[in-house]
Amino acid sequence: MKRTAHAFWLDRPGHGALREADLPEPGVGDVVVRALYSGVSRGTETLVFRGGVPESQHAAMRAPFQEGEFPGPVKYGYLSVGVVEEGPAELTGRTVFCLHPHQTRYVVPATAVTVVPDDVPAARAVLAGTVETAVNALWDAAPLIGDRITVVGGGMVGCSVAALLARFPGVRVQLVDADPARADVARALGVAFALPADARGDRDLVVHASATEQGLTRALELLAPEGTVLELSWYGDRKVSLPLGEAFHSRRLVIRGSQVGTVSPARPSRSYADRMALALELLADPALDALITGESAFEELPEVLPKLADGAIPALCHRIRYS
Repeated sequence: MKRTAHAFWLDRPGHGALREADLPEPGVGDVVVRALYSGVSRGTETLVFRGGVPESQHAAMRAPFQEGEFPGPVKYGYLSVGVVEEGPAELTGRTVFCLHPHQTRYVVPATAVTVVPDDVPAARAVLAGTVETAVNALWDAAPLIGDRITVVGGGMVGCSVAALLARFPGVRVQLVDADPARADVARALGVAFALPADARGDRDLVVHASATEQGLTRALELLAPEGTVLELSWYGDRKVSLPLGEAFHSRRLVIRGSQVGTVSPARPSRSYADRMALALELLADPALDALITGESAFEELPEVLPKLADGAIPALCHRIRYS
C-alpha cells in the first residue's frame, strides 16, 4: 500500500513550502512514526532559512534525515516527537523523539528514535535536541561547585544551559540578554537576570550563546583572570571581530568552542544515545516549558518561518502542532 506524508521544504533561501512525500515500505528494524509535534530552533533553522550556511560547512551542518542540499531545495529540521504506528512490539504505540525534519509521518530505523519517558509530556519533548546541546556543553565546561557563571544570550540554547546550571549545588548563575523580556524566562528557570550593561563581572565561566559579536565581547569582559568563555554560538557565514589586544593576554583568558555534533571528549564512555536519553530524562522538569514561547499548526509553517527569521515572532522554541 502506498504511504504518503507531507513535509516542509526550503525551496530557496527565504521561501519554503509543503510538499507531498512518498514513504518507503518499512523494513525489518524500521518504525513508522506519526508526528505529534516538532520544534523550530530559531537560531539554527532561521540561519538555514536565510541561506546563511557557509559552503565549507555544508557537510557538517547536515541534519540526520535531511534531504536536498544547502542552500536549497532542502528539507531540514531536527526536533520531532511522534507516536510509533508500526515497528518492533516494544516501540509500537510509544511516544518517541527523533532528529527528523518537519514531516507528518516518516520511516526511520528503530535505532534513530528515543522513547520519551512517561513523566515527560510529548509537547515538551520537542526541546530534547536543545537540552542535549546543553548537556554536551556542560560536559565540555565542567563547572565546579560554587562557580560564578554567566550565560550570555537568552535564546533557546542559552536558556537550556542556564536551566541545567541552576541545578548545580552552590553555583551562582546569571542569564544576560539585551531583551528585558527574557527576565520572565530567567525567573521561571530559577536564575538571575541582567541586561548586558548590568551584568556581574569576575565570573569563573561564561557560556556565550547570543551569536553576536557584541555578546562575545561582553562575555570576555565579564571573566575573572584565568576564566573561560565556552562558545556555543553558530555564526554561519558572518565574520566576528574581538578585542584580543586589550586584557585578553594579561588576564590569561580562554575561548573554547563546543559543538553537539561530537560527544564531549570529557565523557568518552557515553554514546549519542546515552546523551539523548539523559536530555529526555531532564525534561521531566516543568520549568522548561518556559522555553516554548509559541505554537502553530504544521500547515502554517511556510508563513511562520519567515516571521521567525525576521523577528516578527520573537520566539525561543516555536512548537509546530500536527493534526
